[in-house]
Amino acid sequence: MKEKIIVAEYAGKITESLPKGILLNSRYAKFNSMVIGWGGLGIVWGKPVFTVYVREHRYTKAQLDATGEFTISVPVDGIIPSIAKICGTQSGRDVDKETAAHLTLEPQELIHVPGIKEYPLTLECRILYSQRQELEKIPNDIRKQMYPQDVDGTYPMANRDAHTAYIGEIVAAYRIR
Repeated sequence: MKEKIIVAEYAGKITESLPKGILLNSRYAKFNSMVIGWGGLGIVWGKPVFTVYVREHRYTKAQLDATGEFTISVPVDGIIPSIAKICGTQSGRDVDKETAAHLTLEPQELIHVPGIKEYPLTLECRILYSQRQELEKIPNDIRKQMYPQDVDGTYPMANRDAHTAYIGEIVAAYRIR
């Protein structure tokens, strides 16, 4: 069961949860979920949006580029360590995250990517715009910390790869019950 929500009423919960780790979900050949700690809730071109940042070598990036859709899943009662571990350290190329993390997929409303019952606040998003970062325009201290050039691009935490920013229009928002 789903209860429609007004995103602005949950903005505090979403932004409070983000740096602790929420889930960015995608589906092309198969479902995938990835922990993110960066992102932004806002208004662009008069539309409610959620912006996500995905590194170049991530499995999720290929799925977003192929489908133009994603869901955001936010925990209500804090992160679930077993889900955060699998979805935050394993690649969807190699692991079936739905099975490994014991996720309960909830059918979507308007797009092709489901939500996750265990992280019930759900935003369904269609990508309006994407842009690859230009590392040379990022301040040196941030670039050195977040984009160390001596770390392989497949490393799951900080690595040398730039992110692509995806601005997704929020087309449906609900809480899974």
